[in-house]
Amino acid sequence: MRPALPTVVLAQLVLSSFLCGLIWVVQGVVYPLFSLVGPAEFAVFHAAEMNRISWIVGPLMSLELILTLVAVAWAPREAVSWIAAGFLGVVWASTAFLQVPLHQELAVVGYDGERLARLTATNWVRTLAWTARVAVLWFWVRRLRAPSA
Repeated sequence: MRPALPTVVLAQLVLSSFLCGLIWVVQGVVYPLFSLVGPAEFAVFHAAEMNRISWIVGPLMSLELILTLVAVAWAPREAVSWIAAGFLGVVWASTAFLQVPLHQELAVVGYDGERLARLTATNWVRTLAWTARVAVLWFWVRRLRAPSA
């Protein structure tokens, strides 16, 4: 085991915990509020929300991915590293193939209740995957920090 592995895993846990909290806010607050914005104001509101959140989420998700790849490279025989990476893969796949296309459609068509409902419903994939990832990383950090018997 590399001496820095516990630090990399702990850094993943901290970063993933922040992003997990953020996705719960998006799931429970931001996406439901989209339906309260009138059709006339929706395009401006949606564009502003996307621009502002991208500055936060983009760099942090990228750093989370880098730390995950480092952990897998340093501990390729650790099943927990692959499980944590798998949950992150689900987050990225959901983002790329579900949420981003829906946001792009909303940017073009404007307010659309059906698309907003799909956005909120499909975002549960990311919300639950990030939550599970945090649980796995918490378990891994505890195991790495446990005194040897």
